Amino acid sequence: MDIIQDLKDRGLVNQITDEEGLKKHLEENTITLYCGFDPTADSLHIGHLVPLLMLKRFQRAGHRPIALVGGGTGMIGDPSGRNTERQLNEENTVRAWSEGLKNQVAGVLNTNEEEADVIPADNYDWLSSMNIIEFLRDIGKHFGVNYMLAKDSVESRIENGISFTEFSYMILQSLDFLNLYKDKGCTLQIGGSDQWGNITAGLELIRRTSEEGEDAKAFGLTVPLITKADGTKFGKTAGGAVWLDPEKTSPYEFYQFWINTDDRDVIKFIKYFTFLEKDEVAVLEKEVETQPEKRIAQTRLAEEMTILIHGKEALAQAQKISKALFSGDIASLNGTEIEQGFKDVPSFTLNEQEKGLIDLLVEAKISSSKRQAREDIGNGAIYINGERQKDLKYTITDTDKIDDKFTVIRRGKKKYFLIRHSS
Repeated sequence: MDIIQDLKDRGLVNQITDEEGLKKHLEENTITLYCGFDPTADSLHIGHLVPLLMLKRFQRAGHRPIALVGGGTGMIGDPSGRNTERQLNEENTVRAWSEGLKNQVAGVLNTNEEEADVIPADNYDWLSSMNIIEFLRDIGKHFGVNYMLAKDSVESRIENGISFTEFSYMILQSLDFLNLYKDKGCTLQIGGSDQWGNITAGLELIRRTSEEGEDAKAFGLTVPLITKADGTKFGKTAGGAVWLDPEKTSPYEFYQFWINTDDRDVIKFIKYFTFLEKDEVAVLEKEVETQPEKRIAQTRLAEEMTILIHGKEALAQAQKISKALFSGDIASLNGTEIEQGFKDVPSFTLNEQEKGLIDLLVEAKISSSKRQAREDIGNGAIYINGERQKDLKYTITDTDKIDDKFTVIRRGKKKYFLIRHSS
């Protein structure tokens, strides 16, 4: 498998430090490569998926991936791609986030017994034990200030200001590459396009300090910045980031994010995020051109991504919720599915065992007044758990509760409201 050509075909190569040298290196060796993930939150989000899945692509091609969690650098802050300083987090917070990220990365990469398991690493292990004199004498002396100022990640921040803390981030990331090169035989670092300066700085440090010098077999590769056809930032929704943690972004929300991909983006995203072969991608591209209304490519993308991150059971659940919402068959859902499917709709907590429908519609602000509530019911605009209710004297009772927790009321065609029953 020509992994570099496959990456190029998918549009996943932004820059390579020595393309011919890397190709030869890959042909002749089973290599070890790494990508770093700083714990800036308690979960990765889909913006991390391209570099994470790059590790998996090399893994599937027979190489050994190292997933480096930045337990040390996460306490410093990477200036790349930012106009302002990052907020520094407490050490115990960063450590907790680091452990969560390690589990997430392992869940994505350790899925096939025939492939090499991801090698976990945390740069806190070596950065925390280094004293300031050792750092300055043995590492800092290899970095010229003019050289560092010329890097995009630093140069772009000079006008707004950059602290010495973030200025030193490049040196710390370079030290990561050097340590993994020496201790793990790691010869390739991959990352986003904003990491190019940090990666090349690491290569320079390896050449300056290793016995091989200029002959050191070490390389860097970056992936392009992902942009959407409408100009908005990839991975963001009205509710914020799309997280890999199912507690922060439910599998149903995750599935829906991919289902809602713009026709102009879907084939690009299939190439970036899935492992589908060229022939199948070409068929899907034809479907987008000839039958866009069927959203076949979006469905395939959503299926692949949901299985990859959350598993087959979560995909089946997401599809069940989607089908129930489309058909109006709310009663077929259980409590867990109701919570996922109606996470963002207006909700009202009902403390009484029974409640007249008219009074509930007014109290829950589903209808603006009792008069409006009567009109809504009489006109057939009110649905309880998917069933139209036209009885003005109807009372909500235990029979209307799903898993003794929820009742879903719909007003009109699309306005859903979630009634939560207190225990």
